[in-house]
Amino acid sequence: MRAASARGKVFLLCLGLALVTAALYWPITSHPFILYDDEQYVTANPHVITGLSVANFKWAFTNSEAANWHPLTWLSHQLDCQLFGQNAGRHHLVNLLLHIANTLLLLLFLRGATGALWRSAMVAALFAWHPLHVESVAWASERKDMLSTLFWLLALMAYVRYVHSQGRGQKSEVRGQKTNARVYYAASLFFFALGLMSKPMVVTLPCVLLLLDYWPLQRLGGSRWQWAGGRALLVEKIPFFALALAGSAVTYLVQTGGGAVWATPWPERLANAVIAYARYVIKLFFPGDLALVYSHPDHWPVTLALGAALLLAVWTAVALQGWRARPWLAFGWLWFLGTLVPTIGLIQVGAQSMADRYTYIPSIGFFIALVWAVAESPRLQGRLQLGRLLAFGSLAGCVALTAIQIQYWQDNIRLFRHALEVSPDNYIAANCLGKAYEKVGDYPHALACYAAAVQTEPRFPQSQFNYAISLMRQGDPAGAFTHLNAAAALEPHNADIQFDLGVYFAEHGSWTNAAACFRQALADRPGFAPAQQQLNRLQTAHPEVK
Repeated sequence: MRAASARGKVFLLCLGLALVTAALYWPITSHPFILYDDEQYVTANPHVITGLSVANFKWAFTNSEAANWHPLTWLSHQLDCQLFGQNAGRHHLVNLLLHIANTLLLLLFLRGATGALWRSAMVAALFAWHPLHVESVAWASERKDMLSTLFWLLALMAYVRYVHSQGRGQKSEVRGQKTNARVYYAASLFFFALGLMSKPMVVTLPCVLLLLDYWPLQRLGGSRWQWAGGRALLVEKIPFFALALAGSAVTYLVQTGGGAVWATPWPERLANAVIAYARYVIKLFFPGDLALVYSHPDHWPVTLALGAALLLAVWTAVALQGWRARPWLAFGWLWFLGTLVPTIGLIQVGAQSMADRYTYIPSIGFFIALVWAVAESPRLQGRLQLGRLLAFGSLAGCVALTAIQIQYWQDNIRLFRHALEVSPDNYIAANCLGKAYEKVGDYPHALACYAAAVQTEPRFPQSQFNYAISLMRQGDPAGAFTHLNAAAALEPHNADIQFDLGVYFAEHGSWTNAAACFRQALADRPGFAPAQQQLNRLQTAHPEVK
C-alpha cells in the first residue's frame, strides 16, 4: 500500500508540474521566429527547411555551421520542418514539450537519487517556472538546450540506477544485478554521447557524476575520503572523460575554424567570468532586467571584477565549509560553478558577456543547494506552515515573472526594444531591432538602429553590413560602400557580404573587383547560385574579366 501511495504522489506531482508548465508557456505556441539565429538554424537554412533526407542527414553530421557540431539538434529542426513546415508555433510547442519532459525527468532523477520527494518536486518546479529559463524554451534556436538537457538527465538517471544495482557501492554477487549494472552504465555513457551531439556544454557531466558519488550516493565512504575507493571511482569515469575530451576538441576546432572565438585578452576574460558568476547568482534570486543578449563591454572596471571575485570566494568558502555536515550545499554549489565553466567566457565565443540560456543546466545545482538549505534550516524545523508559505511565495513569484517575460517574445520589435531598455549600449540588440523594423517596412527606424549599433561597436560585422544595405536603400551608395568594406574586413569569409560588395562594384563599373568578390563568395559558400549567376553575367558582358 505504501509503495502504491508513493507512486500516486509522484504521478500527481508530475501531472501538476506538466499542466502548470504547459499553461504558463502556452502563449509561445503563437509566437513568431526570432531575427537572431532562427534564420541560421531554421528559416533560411536550406538543409533544415527541406526536412529529413539522406543528404540533409549527412550534412547534419559533417557541417560546422553556427560554429558548433551538434548533429542531433540539426536533425531535430529538420524533423520539425518535415512535420510542420515553417509554422513557428509548432516549433515552439516542441520546445515546450521537451521542457516539460526535462522537468519531470529532473523530479524523477532527484527523487531516485535522494529519496526526498517534496524537495525534489520543489527543485523541479523552480526549474520549470524560473524566468531565466524563458529564453531557452521560447527561442526555437535553443532546441539544443532542450535536447542536451534531456540526454543529460537520462544519463544521470541511468547512472543512479547503475549505482543502486550494485547495492550502493557494494559489489553484487548476483549475476543478474551485475548484468543490470553494466546495462545502466552503458546507457549512461550512451545518453552522454547523445547529449554531446546536441550541445557541447554537457562536457562537464563526468565531474557531476563524481559529485553524485560524494552526495547523495555516498560512494566515497561517508564523510571521510577513502583514496582506494576514490581512485576506483575515477577509473570508472575514464570512458566519460574520454568522450568529454573528444567533444571538447571537436567543439574547439569547429568554433575556431568558424571564427566564433574572439581574441579577448586574458585579464578581460577572467574579469568577465567572475562578474558573470555574480550576475547569474543575483538573477537567480532577483530575476529582473532579463534580455535576450547581454553585449560584452570593451573593459570591465577592476574594482567591479575584484568585488565579484571576492563574493565568489566567500560563497564558495561558505558552501565548502560544511561539506561533511551539509553535503548538499557543496554539491549544489559545485554543480552550479562547474557546469557554467564551458560558457563562462574563459574561451570567449560570440559577442555576449553572459546569457540567460546558459543557466538551464547550472541552475539545477543552485536550486538543489537552496531548497535543501531552506528545508534543513533550524528556524523551519517544526514550522511546516512557514515552510509551505515560503515555497508557495517563491513559486508564485517565479510564475508571475515568467508570464511577464514570455510577453516580450510576442514579436521581434518588443523583444529587442526591451533588451535595449535594460541594456542601453547593447549593439547586438540594436542591430536585431533594426532588422525587426526593416521586416515591417519601417526603414527610417531601421537605419537609426543600425547607426546606433555601429556607433556603439564598429567591430561588429553584422551591423556594419546591415547599415550598409540600409544606406544603399536610402540612396547613399558612398556611405554604403564604406560600411560594406568595413564588414568585409571584419568578416572576410562571409559569402553574403562578399556578394553584396560584388553587386556594388558591378553597379559602379569596377568589373575586376566585382568578379573577385563573387568568386570569394562562391569559395566561402560553394553552390551559391546568385553569386554564380552574377559572375556568369559579368563575364559574358565583359570577356576581359577572367
